Amino acid sequence: MSQSEAGRGAGLPTPLSLNMALRELSSLEKYLGLKKPNKYSTQGEKKVPVLQNSNGPPLVGLVTIACCLVKDAKRSELLGDSAESRAVVQQWLEYRVTRLNNLTKDDVKTILKELNLYLQDKAYLAENQFTLADILMYYGIQPLIVDLAIQEKEQYVNLTRWFDHMQHYPGVRRHLPPVVVLRNRIYTSRHH
Repeated sequence: MSQSEAGRGAGLPTPLSLNMALRELSSLEKYLGLKKPNKYSTQGEKKVPVLQNSNGPPLVGLVTIACCLVKDAKRSELLGDSAESRAVVQQWLEYRVTRLNNLTKDDVKTILKELNLYLQDKAYLAENQFTLADILMYYGIQPLIVDLAIQEKEQYVNLTRWFDHMQHYPGVRRHLPPVVVLRNRIYTSRHH
């Protein structure tokens, strides 16, 4: 089973998609420059990531843990620099978890179209600022982009432009292999 097949299961995460969530958190820690890696476990039937917090109750869920890591790294700008941008970041983090974690094959084209339309005039998900939403959405959308043929990627030119920018953003890609998103255009002789 490929990474992308695991990521698009019928609703319940497979061990591979669970490993992806834990790798995402590990990659986020490295991106943030956190020196001491955290130990994660899972809970429940859906194997939700859990971080045992030494200062209190455990933190549960990808978004909750990711936001805590950002705060621990003193990188609050990744959560947004205004009330409005913080709300947009939270909206995209919620979208990431609710729409991409339990993705069915029927949902893929809808999500790709939604993201492509949204990114039509934007470089980042939250206004003109690179945020945690971009990082986690990149990790979540990567298995879908890997599965697309070059021609399909060209149908979603705004999304693939954003995706390519994210995979080349310093320190973000980490555990994921690079993905070719657009082919070089070959011009006919009349264009020479």
